[in-house]
Amino acid sequence: MPESGVSRAQHVHITDTAPVTSPRPAATAAARRTGLLVTLVLGGLTALPPLSMDMYLPALPAVTDSLHAPASTVQLTLTACLTGMALGQVVVGPMSDRWGRRRPLLLGMIIYVFATAICVFAPTVELLIGFRLLQGLAGAAGIVIARAVVRDMYDGMEMARFFSTLMLISGVAPVIAPVIGGQVLRLTDWRGIFAVLTVVGTLLTLVVWKWLRETLPPEERHTGGIGDALRTMRALLADRVFTGYMIAGSLAFAALFAYVSASPFVVQEIYGASPQTFSMLFGINSIGLIAVGQINGKILVGRISLDKALGFGLSVIVLAATALLLMTSGVFGDVGLVPVATGLFVLMSAMGLAMPNTNAQALMRTKHAAGSASALLGTSSFLIGAIASPLVGIAGEATAVPMAVVQLVCAVGAMVCFLALCRPWQQVAARP
Repeated sequence: MPESGVSRAQHVHITDTAPVTSPRPAATAAARRTGLLVTLVLGGLTALPPLSMDMYLPALPAVTDSLHAPASTVQLTLTACLTGMALGQVVVGPMSDRWGRRRPLLLGMIIYVFATAICVFAPTVELLIGFRLLQGLAGAAGIVIARAVVRDMYDGMEMARFFSTLMLISGVAPVIAPVIGGQVLRLTDWRGIFAVLTVVGTLLTLVVWKWLRETLPPEERHTGGIGDALRTMRALLADRVFTGYMIAGSLAFAALFAYVSASPFVVQEIYGASPQTFSMLFGINSIGLIAVGQINGKILVGRISLDKALGFGLSVIVLAATALLLMTSGVFGDVGLVPVATGLFVLMSAMGLAMPNTNAQALMRTKHAAGSASALLGTSSFLIGAIASPLVGIAGEATAVPMAVVQLVCAVGAMVCFLALCRPWQQVAARP
């Protein structure tokens, strides 16, 4: 019988210090406290990337004015960070399978703090783009290793529930980040946002160093080099079902990031809202994502299959993206901000079903290569997101149609990949 999430967590922490014995009440309580602490640390690691992105969003128009650069060029600062997070995971994932989770994570966090501090003083948009790329490369360590640690500690439905819990914790970042960014802009300019991120990164690095234990025992690590890592990734990609979940989740993420990249200009420039109003709307959308993620983890998991929840979530995303395209293209006339914001809220909320379930379903198939599998999941998501980011501004700042088109194409593509590659009906038939 598979181990429960709690028992696996106990085993992970006990193996570094003592043989596994029957847990006494005091030991059980200590393990639960440790599990809660690990949850908070992993939540912080997964929250740092959206914090790095979303605090910066209200400042995009200000960066455009400050550095005398066009909006499409300033949006490349988002693309560079996403590209760095994508490429960094390809490197960090196999490193964590070989050397454990702790050392690569600490190295990445230190480099992240350095790159973010340099962004504070960037005199040109080109230099800002370069160090945002380095920031993303280093920040990738937190993303990929957090998922790998979850795979080390949990399995099955427990893993799906834990991903939903992580969504709750990391989802707080998108809620408060634009609000914090908007308030920082009241006190200083956009450079102050990077100063705040430098402090946050430094504190999280200290927390990881002091409290996050190693979760991959030496006997379970891969001893091969780059060639072995590439062979492992090739074998993962040869798994049709894993690849289906990976691409479906990546396209869903790209639809979300099309909103993240375009919404500052759509809400503030097209509809004339203030940075504070934008921050409020962004926070409301993030609350919707968190709430649906918790419904998924606390209510749906264990009662209906993950594939059914995932299919429903993708269907809602397709419908919301279709409605946004019709509204932004003028089919219903000048609809104003409220209907468009409602469509974005529905789309964002449905991500609470799509994102945790694609990750859980993919990682369930990759027990012995969690780092490499997590790297592929993250790299695919961020690369496709990086491609989607500049496309939303291709027609300039006066229309939201490109955002809606990108979202609809990505949503339909995610649904097609889910049905054509994962074939959930076949998996149901194959189960006892």
